[in-house]
Amino acid sequence: MAKFVVDHMEDGMHEWCVLEYKHMISVVGKENMHFSSLSDACLASMPEELKEAYCHKENVLNLPGVDPKDVCLLDPSATEPLKPEDGDTFKYFLFGGILGDDPPRDRTKELRKLGFANRHLGPVQMSTDTAVNVTKHVVDNKVPLDQVPYIDGPEVFFSKHESVNMPFRYIAETKEIITKSGEKKSIRKPIMPPGMLELLKKDSEQSLDF
Repeated sequence: MAKFVVDHMEDGMHEWCVLEYKHMISVVGKENMHFSSLSDACLASMPEELKEAYCHKENVLNLPGVDPKDVCLLDPSATEPLKPEDGDTFKYFLFGGILGDDPPRDRTKELRKLGFANRHLGPVQMSTDTAVNVTKHVVDNKVPLDQVPYIDGPEVFFSKHESVNMPFRYIAETKEIITKSGEKKSIRKPIMPPGMLELLKKDSEQSLDF
């Protein structure tokens, strides 16, 4: 089972971070999740649920028991894609704990400077929790990167007339719904952290229409 390390690069523990980090723990398990470079302020404001994972003040180079040669950085600028066999080569998969920017600002470069081996997850930017989930699919479940089901730039609806486009790639799940006319229909939805729609609603000052 792979271990996952998120090097926290934000100046605080924002609501978006909390939701994404909780989602990561639910996907990979608290025993396989490490958060590094956490300030005293971040640790003080972290929910107890996040503290069930491994939480470190140290940066990734100084984590106890971690050999740099066992670390693979997930880096959009890497020349090689992540492959199932990388799960046999590396023990730790490292991610920058950053909120996504559109367009990307390449803050992963701070970790790139540390000289880790690296791999990419394709040409489309992902949320960090999605990147962790995709990596688990590939290295633990041995699903080739191009066979993970994706949905790019999904449109999230708050009402019949209000929506927002999320400029990222997500893992897609297919759900069966029944329309008002009683017809069965398959729809593809992005896998997002629980609570994310409510946060989007709050941030956009819109209301969801169920």
